[in-house]
Amino acid sequence: MELMSDQNMDQGGVDWPALMRAGIRGLGLRPSEFWALTPAELLMMLGSGSGSAPMGRARLDELARAYPDAPDNSPEKEG
Repeated sequence: MELMSDQNMDQGGVDWPALMRAGIRGLGLRPSEFWALTPAELLMMLGSGSGSAPMGRARLDELARAYPDAPDNSPEKEG
């Protein structure tokens, strides 16, 4: 999906009709929800940008082992 047309890029503008179609039709946002978003938030929701992938279960398990809720010498662990 092209969100910036050549003409708008030359003028430094944003292709608002394309963004509105993507947000309202594509994401199912209500107009008020669309206009409440910043352009960065909308682009993130559309999957644009260089955001990192969410943490997976394996990484969560790794962090839980590295930083347990109860220290090894707690009464819960001593039996």
